[in-house]
Amino acid sequence: MKSSERYRFNVEFLEEALKFLSSLDVKTREKVLENIRISRFKRDPRLLKKIDKEIWEFRTKFNSKQIRLLSFWDKESKAMIVCTHGFIKKTKKLPTKELKRAKKLKVNYFNQKNRK
Repeated sequence: MKSSERYRFNVEFLEEALKFLSSLDVKTREKVLENIRISRFKRDPRLLKKIDKEIWEFRTKFNSKQIRLLSFWDKESKAMIVCTHGFIKKTKKLPTKELKRAKKLKVNYFNQKNRK
């Protein structure tokens, strides 16, 4: 990566996302964070993919695990994506409860932000 290249967005992690990351072993966590860093510079749906009209997922496959961090855009904060929480995907389909959880955390995020 050239130092002159600019990243496309900033990333913020909510408390639940940080807890998930800290629960991973060091090598897995480093791989997830590296994929997030790469996705900031390069469009690649294998790393960051829109899964519905408001929720996106950072995607990492490492050591036979499918690691996901669900996220949403906070366009008020100059192209920032906010990671809500993470999980290890066990099936091909995204669990509905994880999508609902991400949407709830998004609502909470904006409610708290608007109170300030």
